[in-house]
Amino acid sequence: MEARELAAEATGPLKGVRVLDMTGVVFGAYATSILGDQGADVFKLEFPRGKRGDGGDTMRWNPITPARAHGLGPIFMTINRNKRSLLLDLREERARRALRRLIKTCDVFAATVRYEGLKRLALDYESVRAIRPDIVYCHGSGYGSGGPYAGDPAYDDLIQAQSGLSDLIPRADGDPTPRHLPTLAADKVAGLFMAQAITAALFHRAKTGEGQFVEAPMLECSVAFNLLENFFGHVYEPPAGQWAYNRSATQARRPYATRDGYIGLLPYSDTDWRNFFALAGMPDVSSDPRFVDFPSRAQNVDALYQMVAEAVATKTTDEWLTLLRPLQIPVARMNRLDELMDDPHLRAVGLFERYEHPTAGPYNTLRPPVRFSATPANIRRHPPRLGQDTDAVLAEIEALDLAD
Repeated sequence: MEARELAAEATGPLKGVRVLDMTGVVFGAYATSILGDQGADVFKLEFPRGKRGDGGDTMRWNPITPARAHGLGPIFMTINRNKRSLLLDLREERARRALRRLIKTCDVFAATVRYEGLKRLALDYESVRAIRPDIVYCHGSGYGSGGPYAGDPAYDDLIQAQSGLSDLIPRADGDPTPRHLPTLAADKVAGLFMAQAITAALFHRAKTGEGQFVEAPMLECSVAFNLLENFFGHVYEPPAGQWAYNRSATQARRPYATRDGYIGLLPYSDTDWRNFFALAGMPDVSSDPRFVDFPSRAQNVDALYQMVAEAVATKTTDEWLTLLRPLQIPVARMNRLDELMDDPHLRAVGLFERYEHPTAGPYNTLRPPVRFSATPANIRRHPPRLGQDTDAVLAEIEALDLAD
């Protein structure tokens, strides 16, 4: 894969929107990276070295995989492109004055700093609104401000535990020991909520001229995400069944082993199931009252999936793909992580791209996955070194001759 050139300018739907970004780690940084990909000019405000070691976003210093360039860790690289890094020490009046001038030019103020800390910095909503009255101010918090956990520290591990996400694997495999999902699910889900909330508030402002305070709390976002299907029988009052969607909360729901690999397989309609049973040499199963229609299959999902697993094991992956695809039965070859970059569809649509970072050297990333026909998102800035844009941005603000 050859290295690509950065786009010359923003072309996305948020072109012209200016975002002051006081987020870090994954949750908020993921949200603002989406805004940046979609055209927003994102000013990532970072802070100098303190008692905890190196300054700036802690993801710069993630030690799990050593960064090739100091301060450009692998997770930082994935969610901080299209941003400009400003290193300001807000203990200094000169820096605070520069920040106030920058806020005057911004449409969005996004922060995941705890709200009490923002108050101490005079960067709470009321203070920021006094500088820019129509600001869209989004606070990404751990917990909503109306509850007893408000202001408590929150990280993905804590939120997975509190939101019920850590109870999903035990319900599926029967081992009662709670386990976190092996991905930063709470961080990423809350980041998606936060990005969507900011764009919705911008839409409101475009219609009315009115800014507003927006709160995106990790716990509430993660519970809403989790219970979308896992409220299940408890949607009704009194409850009509179990917690957790029975089709997904079963150990039998997994990729099926073929003779030489694995496939994802989900016959869905009654016709799909009849055709699958016929190909598997079990045509009589279609008339089994346990599997004759959707409600019956849902009630007997463990037995159904076990039968499918036994049938799939009799043929190779390619044999199943050849048999099932012409009948439009949903089937796919399973990818391991190290196979994703070679997936023929992902290669054809160009999801993976390679760039040459001036400090870190060659690196791989994923293009913005959502397609806009008229306003395409793009990549125009590498993940920034700590403070690399401070002088340039401050010079831009000075040129605007704004009052403090």
